[in-house]
Amino acid sequence: MTPGEFPSSTHVDGVDEGHGREADLQEFLDELFDLSGVDLSGYGKRALQRRLRSVIKGEGLSGLGELTDRIHGDPRFLAKVLDRIMLRVTTMFRDPSFFRLFRERVVPVLRTYPYPRLWVAGCSTGQEAFSLAILLREEGMYDRCRIYATDINEAVLEQARAGSLPLASLAEYEQNYRIAGGIRSLSDYYTRGESSAVLDPAVLNRIAVFRHDLARDASFNEFHVIFCRNVLMYFDEALRDRVHQLFSESLVRLGFLGLGQSESLHLSQHESHYELLSPRQRLYRKVG
Repeated sequence: MTPGEFPSSTHVDGVDEGHGREADLQEFLDELFDLSGVDLSGYGKRALQRRLRSVIKGEGLSGLGELTDRIHGDPRFLAKVLDRIMLRVTTMFRDPSFFRLFRERVVPVLRTYPYPRLWVAGCSTGQEAFSLAILLREEGMYDRCRIYATDINEAVLEQARAGSLPLASLAEYEQNYRIAGGIRSLSDYYTRGESSAVLDPAVLNRIAVFRHDLARDASFNEFHVIFCRNVLMYFDEALRDRVHQLFSESLVRLGFLGLGQSESLHLSQHESHYELLSPRQRLYRKVG
């Protein structure tokens, strides 16, 4: 086995058990950061290595050394690798009962603010921000709201700015929307094309999409709502603590924090600062 090469699938754990493997991975992550500005050093190592192993196998490469050579010489391949190892699944109105709870418990509070600000951190291709925009529009308050959708990956941000939706997912999105308490048809908010659907400008015009690195960047505003759902599950403990501190600094008192179903503030140093609004949903309110 050459230096920097991952072991076979029968020795998955060996990557994390010394023998220079962690150093090889960190060296690759340093190279990746130098080339792209994307810092993945705080991501869970096993998840990273599973994805890198898949990239190496799929591209027919010998190991990390050859992968490093390829990303140096091919910017398009670098973007492809980032997409593969930062893969996030995002869906319109994902976990519909969460959005129903948001409509019932959060929207009435947001009505009391003159200009509510909402941050979707780790927005990927934007479906969660789009879902919030539609929900707030149906509640008659979108015109005085501002949604900030951020991610570290510029490629997915381009898709979010375009407001495009995959045709194959529209039926699933429609079902989620209805369960979440939608009052119209989701098709009222997009135009279907040959290869994708595109959201109406009225849905997109209050969404600001830009790059923000949760691992390195500071807060950029004060928010009444922060969503970071199904993102923290990929981070190690130190980075999760860093992000929770960032969110705590960014949320107004009595603001709301939405996490994914596999994520929690339980046992974190910030748990005492929040109230869990529902035992089934990871929707919190900042109380301290």
